[in-house]
Amino acid sequence: MIEKNFEGSVVAVSLDDAHAFSKNQKSAIRLLEGLGVEGDAHMGELVQHRSRVRANPNQPNLRQVHLIHQELFEEVASKGFTVAPADMGENITTCGIDLLSLPTGAVLHIGEDAEVEITGLRNPCSQIENWQPGLLKELVFKDDEGNLVRKAGVMGIVRKGGLVKPDDRITTTLPEEPWQKLERV
Repeated sequence: MIEKNFEGSVVAVSLDDAHAFSKNQKSAIRLLEGLGVEGDAHMGELVQHRSRVRANPNQPNLRQVHLIHQELFEEVASKGFTVAPADMGENITTCGIDLLSLPTGAVLHIGEDAEVEITGLRNPCSQIENWQPGLLKELVFKDDEGNLVRKAGVMGIVRKGGLVKPDDRITTTLPEEPWQKLERV
């Protein structure tokens, strides 16, 4: 069994008040309990993602915070793609933590005070393909056993607010077993 790393650090933080594909890097962001990233277009108790609002605007917002691991950028760079923090719309870019292996309900303790509960996987959309042709197939594909693999980061809700900035430490509290594998949200 391979040991997974559930500790790491923040590389970059980003937000954008418009529903744009990419976000703007900041020196710090503030997470607001039960809402998300202060000033971000996806902040709110109810779903803010445009396609999900069209389907049902009364759904709870399980996508308040989007996190992507920097290691993904390095992986796709080896295949000719250039991706930097905030390019794919994440709020927090991490390093050293195996985000995709976390179970549903894992809580990331970020910096001094902030806590983000992981709700599921980001479902990569066609905007990625429009941004860099060919990149989408690196982020969502079927493995050798026919299982759908999504690599575009994880989504979460803010359990405890606080300031988050680059170089903040991230530690994880795992939920009680049995763990529930992350699914798309």
